[in-house]
Amino acid sequence: MNASVEIERRWMVSGWPDQGILCKEESMRQGYVTTVPAVRIREEVLLSADGVPENTVFMLCFKSGDSIVRQEIEFPIEPERFDQLEAFIGLPLIVKIRRTYELPDGSHLEVNHVDEGMPTEFWYAEIEFDSVETARAWQAESVGLADYLADDITDQPGQSMAAYWEETRLKKEELI
Repeated sequence: MNASVEIERRWMVSGWPDQGILCKEESMRQGYVTTVPAVRIREEVLLSADGVPENTVFMLCFKSGDSIVRQEIEFPIEPERFDQLEAFIGLPLIVKIRRTYELPDGSHLEVNHVDEGMPTEFWYAEIEFDSVETARAWQAESVGLADYLADDITDQPGQSMAAYWEETRLKKEELI
């Protein structure tokens, strides 16, 4: 079990960046048992350079907080448990493609394309840091991504995947 403090900044972006070295690509499906605190299941499929699935892991994650610092407990679960929780949730899971890029300063930019082809489709990026001070001081200009990372949403309420889940899955169900 991995319990940690997550310190990250987030940005709304458009498309994949033209800077950085592509380290990995993953296909993901995720859903929420509850959103406050966030209790999430996720299937993570590591893709080869040709887009062929190489390895699949299933995770259960608990998160609290909605700012630059969040508590996180995450651990792998068996595929059968994932299937049971997916059935328990009973709603379509969020589909994401995540590409991780190494930037010139050694940081890792994770870019996510969410619900491709749906009316709610969007892109966001995030970088995890070792401290709040480092996160606040980091400048996109230093790695040539000032224009790409211009829309910083780190401190804006309602800019989490749990909030997106509520808006696109839960509220939609309430209307039926």
